[in-house]
Amino acid sequence: MNIEVHDVTLRYDRTVAVDGMTFRLEGPGIFGLLGRNGSGKSSLLSLLAAFRRPNSGEVLINGMPVFENPAATSQVCLIRESPDTVEHGWPANKVRDALELASKTRPNWDSAYSDRLVEAFRLPLTIPVTALSKGQRGALGVTLGLAARAPITLFDESYLGMDAPSRYAFYDELLSELIDHPRMFVVSTHLIEEVSRLLQEVVIIDQGRLVMHDEKEALEARGATVIGPALEVDRVTAGLEILGERSLGSTKSVAVYGDLDPEMLLSAKEAGLEVGALPLQDLFVHLTARSTE
Repeated sequence: MNIEVHDVTLRYDRTVAVDGMTFRLEGPGIFGLLGRNGSGKSSLLSLLAAFRRPNSGEVLINGMPVFENPAATSQVCLIRESPDTVEHGWPANKVRDALELASKTRPNWDSAYSDRLVEAFRLPLTIPVTALSKGQRGALGVTLGLAARAPITLFDESYLGMDAPSRYAFYDELLSELIDHPRMFVVSTHLIEEVSRLLQEVVIIDQGRLVMHDEKEALEARGATVIGPALEVDRVTAGLEILGERSLGSTKSVAVYGDLDPEMLLSAKEAGLEVGALPLQDLFVHLTARSTE
């Protein structure tokens, strides 16, 4: 299973939502789509699910053009922040109706799994979908996405309204599903610290453009924190790109970005400095800030 995006552009009148984007994802795995508000994440996911046609370029799902191609779109499930049962014309009055409709329209639907998720997330089956709280709507979206067991499942920040215990339960379900029923998940999010442990690859976009696409571990390896005596820290990190620094007395902590020279790492070790990984969220903030310059 794979997604290919070839030089894709999407415009809304004069606004360019996706600007000449090209990348390829190959599953199974959990892939992070990271971007600030208004960066184009939702627009990109709508293209992947064939909800919109690109103005130029091509989107392929498993080698097939996705737009107006049932063979391709049947492989994809997009769950948006407000489930389509709420706003986009599904004739679902109650939660039970939404799940029943999904069972009829999703070829891989697992009713037993859906029932288990309903119980785990405490979804009220007899309540109208429009009367659900934001967290309950998120739980309904998560249930629809997971139980559909589509080969490619896209979560467009659909779970952000859920409380922390429910979100972590969702993350655990993602990992379990990847192991037991391998497929491709693309997770769009702002909660980078929470989801980073799940991710295999990361796609970072900003202002509709691709900023970075790499394996998460490779991306994190491009940054580091260096902690120790201030003079030694300044000496070892001289010439590197400094993302931020903190001082407490004679001790200094510096976050750096870039390919770390083995000689620099050896020099830091010999100086007794502590060198650690830089969190993905810090890298994200830096990369998206840099892309606007």
